Amino acid sequence: MIKYFEFENGIEKIETILSELSNNKELNFDKIKKLNKEKDELYKKIYSNLDPWQKVQVSRHAERPHTLDYIQNIFDDIVFLHGDKKYADDSAIVGCLAKIDGKSVFVIGTEKGNTMETRIKHNFGMAKPEGYRKVQRLLKLAEKFKLPLISFVDTAGAFPGKDAEERGQSESIASSILHFLKTQIPTISIIIGEGGSGGAIGIATSDRVLMLEHSIYSVISPEGCASILWRNTAFSQEAAKTLKLTSADCKKFKIIDDIIHEPYGGAHRHPIKQSEILKEKIIYLINHLKQISIKELVQTRKKKYLNITSDI
Repeated sequence: MIKYFEFENGIEKIETILSELSNNKELNFDKIKKLNKEKDELYKKIYSNLDPWQKVQVSRHAERPHTLDYIQNIFDDIVFLHGDKKYADDSAIVGCLAKIDGKSVFVIGTEKGNTMETRIKHNFGMAKPEGYRKVQRLLKLAEKFKLPLISFVDTAGAFPGKDAEERGQSESIASSILHFLKTQIPTISIIIGEGGSGGAIGIATSDRVLMLEHSIYSVISPEGCASILWRNTAFSQEAAKTLKLTSADCKKFKIIDDIIHEPYGGAHRHPIKQSEILKEKIIYLINHLKQISIKELVQTRKKKYLNITSDI
């Protein structure tokens, strides 16, 4: 059952009535048609005017598609790859060799999980050093076989635990960023939910960075920001506005290259449609980036990130 937000109260009421009327569709045909039209118009009105805090809520929706959902929906001939060859496998980051439009690619991404069991297994999408070293290993593999790499980002941030710090969390993220900057292959990153701090940047320093319309990308969560600035998480909504974390804000400041439209109601209500939209965009970008020489790609990529704040 879909979870409704407070700002969706009107939609919930209409869908409750529609559920009751569906017991006799023939008798209630006209009413159902009218209500469906009202519902569609309300979805459009609400989701065209979400404020930053509402976008934070949508980006975290429990039923929003995650990396593994998109991998299964978009790619074919999937072969999952595990481990960093040094310490262990980190389930917070998944990686695979796959095909899209008949072409081989590497895919990586942070995975939050869909149930309590899988969320615990994937550590709620918060990667440890071995996760970022797995990313580096797969980048090298992709480079060896001259294949594009696509990364999906959905994390509140890298895991802040003592064990992760002892094994070099900061170094592993920095090294992952460096590998992305230097790699001799086309790279594409897509923020599909939360893009939190260095944990996100560690797998998103790509040739093209995109965001789903209702995803967020920020140096810190609104709750974390409110705790520091106001010493009270009650100011999280205010922090969300201040952080400029929406896709529109990130596009304005040239943090990302493009915004991918979400069907009205969000990706969590239309996972298959959203996957189709993403697939089309990924295929287009792969074909586009392959037309650019590797030398130019690397030079442009480095320049892009070195100058990212010059116009702010």
